[in-house]
Amino acid sequence: MPDSPECSFAERCLNLQAGLFPFESRFLDADGARVHYIDEGSGPTLVLLHGNPSWSFVYRHVIRALRVEFRCVALDLPGFGLSEPPPDYGYTPAEHAGIVAAALNELDLRDACLVAHDWGGPIGLRAMLDTDSRISRVVLGNTWAWPVNGDLHFEWFSRLMGGPLGRWGNRRFCLFVNGVMPASMRRGRPPPEVMRAYRAPFEPPRARTPLSVFPAQILGARDWLGKLATDLEAWTGPASFLWPDGDIAFRERELVRWRRMWPRAEVLTIPRCGHFLWEDAPDDAVGALRKSLGA
Repeated sequence: MPDSPECSFAERCLNLQAGLFPFESRFLDADGARVHYIDEGSGPTLVLLHGNPSWSFVYRHVIRALRVEFRCVALDLPGFGLSEPPPDYGYTPAEHAGIVAAALNELDLRDACLVAHDWGGPIGLRAMLDTDSRISRVVLGNTWAWPVNGDLHFEWFSRLMGGPLGRWGNRRFCLFVNGVMPASMRRGRPPPEVMRAYRAPFEPPRARTPLSVFPAQILGARDWLGKLATDLEAWTGPASFLWPDGDIAFRERELVRWRRMWPRAEVLTIPRCGHFLWEDAPDDAVGALRKSLGA
């Protein structure tokens, strides 16, 4: 079935399964959302959680490499990939965390390891805290879990990309996928077929609202992030960080704060790597993940 403008995203996803994304699509109901997920392999469980503007596709290299030794469960947040939100969903991190927690409970996971970056970090960490013993370990890429209001580095981006201009750019040009994502890479732009896979969920302009909600929530979720930061102070499970050295979003400053929070956490640096480590430097990122897991 060749790609065409008339193909639905579900049909395009089936096309990808023959090559780029050769995994079985599964679905579950979680608090009114129809959540798409990949569940491959066996062994200790990894919960793979994406950020903006990606979906479970971003973890395809991880799943291929580790499914022999691990059970890899990669979720799509509602409004991303193949997951469908419930009515009147606002696409806020608080709502996403509630859906992820419900999905973890539905899957009845135990002692899993959260692997996440970008918005997947705070969302997954909130779900971890809200589900008893579902997640007992974390391996985080470049992310954060505290309020950043007042930090100009985050303020300008949130106000620009989450404001009227950003909403217009995303609705008209799918700016976060077509512009921000490739500009955040350090080892070269992804090939056309990969970019098509990232654009596919947002091809109807009406589906692009989530792309602008996330940047607006960098400032808008201040109270939610503040509570998360407070609650994480009491968490003492094992943690590791896979940190790109060329990320335009999360800098050494954010890593220093993580080190203060969890001083015993291992840090593995991914050299010449931008924001989307799983896409920009897949071999190095998978190798670092494997090392952090002791595999």
